[in-house]
Amino acid sequence: MATICVFCASSERIDPSYVELATAVGAELARRGHDLVSGGGSVSCMGAVARAARAGGARTVGVIPHALTRTEIADHAADELVVTDDMRARKGEMDRRADAFLTLPGGVGTLEELMEIWVSRVLQMHDKPVVVLDPDGVFAPLREQVDLLVRRGFARPSVRDAVAWVTTVGAAFDALERSTPVLPPARDELLEAEPAGPDA
Repeated sequence: MATICVFCASSERIDPSYVELATAVGAELARRGHDLVSGGGSVSCMGAVARAARAGGARTVGVIPHALTRTEIADHAADELVVTDDMRARKGEMDRRADAFLTLPGGVGTLEELMEIWVSRVLQMHDKPVVVLDPDGVFAPLREQVDLLVRRGFARPSVRDAVAWVTTVGAAFDALERSTPVLPPARDELLEAEPAGPDA
């Protein structure tokens, strides 16, 4: 059993197929015996994944900033609902509780969550699997951008390889349940992560 953190959309303006995808993810998560950490909202994909997980017997933990308890309509049905002071605390709490991370199609908030956990894995701040489930190419431009960064020398191939990209729910959980090694970061990547000194 593992606790899977799912990053996904809270927008209600998206195509219903993405909500159906989130429902399938929640059901599969429960079927495989895992627990869920999510953003603590009860609408759109965020709500769908949590409801499906609970319906299958999984324990669900929602983590939501106080300022968003109305906007995203907090998931009070969660087994545990954690209300944080701000977004930074929210992400930190989700990261701390998770054994692996799964990103579904989403907006800029989802993208930010993915990028932060991706970079921290490359820099060996954690060794938890990071998987993106993207059945219809929402994040295809992001993959192209990272490929370009690798080609131009701004990133090592290990940056690209730190994330598993899949198109089906089953493949997503197969990837989450195995760990992909990440090579040590290059010196320039470590320097970029360090705060500049007083003479910088």
